[in-house]
Amino acid sequence: MECRTELYAGKAKSVFTTDDPDKLVLRFRNDTSAFDGKKVAQLDRKGMVNNRFNAFIMEKLEATGIPTHHEALLSDNESLVKNLDMLPVECVVRNIAAGSLCKRLGVDEGIDLKPPTFEFFLKNDDLGDPMINEYHIESFGWGKRDEVEAMKVLTFKVNDVLTALFKTAGLLLVDYKLEFGRYHGAIVLGDEFTPDGCRLWDIETREKLDKDRFRQGLGGVVEAYEEVAARLGVNLPSA
Repeated sequence: MECRTELYAGKAKSVFTTDDPDKLVLRFRNDTSAFDGKKVAQLDRKGMVNNRFNAFIMEKLEATGIPTHHEALLSDNESLVKNLDMLPVECVVRNIAAGSLCKRLGVDEGIDLKPPTFEFFLKNDDLGDPMINEYHIESFGWGKRDEVEAMKVLTFKVNDVLTALFKTAGLLLVDYKLEFGRYHGAIVLGDEFTPDGCRLWDIETREKLDKDRFRQGLGGVVEAYEEVAARLGVNLPSA
């Protein structure tokens, strides 16, 4: 598969076209940012860890019947993915109160949420990724009603699969965001699932093993990601 021109460069990933219009190359970089780009850093091995972690998770989801854009791991930092028509919407599920939910609602971090909460956010950095609902999505043409329902159903299926998977590794899946796109008329999971886009705590100590280590200046960001990967059985090359 020939990697051609750069189609898009995000905060931590780059997307390249290939000689197949239905396929793209996703390159995970070592770039790390928080607070809408106000805090940035380069972290050695992060791109490799996230690439391999994402491939592992996507393959686990595919095995349960959840459609994803993942096709193949190409190298330490690159994966082959389907070329999706992405919806500009983030789907967020929260199993435990943390982050912006605590700030918005004035609740304590660590409260178990039963049932889990579900929220939509518009992907727009200039607007600060505002919260939206299904009426906004349909009214502004960001997605159709059946697509909204499909995203919700798939997001909760992901929750069922991954909360169980992480629990076997002694981890709590606190919250996470997902993005979806259209592929030949079907809604398919896109983007990534890595510790950059979810919160993971040790089940006993509730130690944070995700991007909050970077946000909160706790240090050991990549080391935490590698610990999570090791607990799950993700194959990582030695440092």
